[in-house]
Amino acid sequence: MKLDETEARQRFAAARTARLATVDEHGRPHLVPIVFAVEGATVAFAVDGKPKTTRDLRRLRNIAANPTVSLLVDHYAEDWTQLWWVRADGRATILTDEQAAERPLARLVAKYPQYQDTRPAGPVVLIGVDRWTGWSGAA
Repeated sequence: MKLDETEARQRFAAARTARLATVDEHGRPHLVPIVFAVEGATVAFAVDGKPKTTRDLRRLRNIAANPTVSLLVDHYAEDWTQLWWVRADGRATILTDEQAAERPLARLVAKYPQYQDTRPAGPVVLIGVDRWTGWSGAA
């Protein structure tokens, strides 16, 4: 069953993780899990202190080259009537202004207790969602 935009956005916002899909300048896709916060039609995520092999992250390079992105959240259950997914498609912006990043960072800290002791150092990325789509196995 297709989800309406309101239901899709609500399920997306309540999810704990998403997969971020970006594309590089050669059209090669890149997919990574992220934590995020939603406000209206905007999704925010930040580069945090979890171990990474480099701070020069491919997701950031890809966004700089092509800001069109997709985010996916989903729920799996052995009872397939409980399956659902939501996709948010939009354009990403890497924030360089610390003042502009403060509100999205506050939303991330409010959603994830792990960030209360160690706030993400950034950068912060905002995604303006153009389209919310979703599906559910339940009628």
